[in-house]
Amino acid sequence: MSSRPEKDARSVEVGRRLRLPGGAERPISVFVNGVEQDEGDDYSIHGREIVFERSLVKERVSGARWLAMFLGLFGSYAPHETVDVHFRRQGRVEVVEDAEILPDSPTGM
Repeated sequence: MSSRPEKDARSVEVGRRLRLPGGAERPISVFVNGVEQDEGDDYSIHGREIVFERSLVKERVSGARWLAMFLGLFGSYAPHETVDVHFRRQGRVEVVEDAEILPDSPTGM
């Protein structure tokens, strides 16, 4: 269901993994930039980690660019992916927004 964002010099591949919160239970839903991902096609769950089939992309923002955006001089339009995870914990639905993406492990997973 996901599509790879176009390459852009202002963005960098940051990794394919993120850690599930302690006590997270199924059902688990994963969204990249608001688009629900399909388990098995887009990602898989290995122990306490979600592992994507492809690297996720974050925008690389220099200090000068950040300052210019803060001052409202211009915006930023480079590819930047955020991951939200919906899960159950102790019978309640919880959401982690903009989950931390972990770098790939040496084994490639």
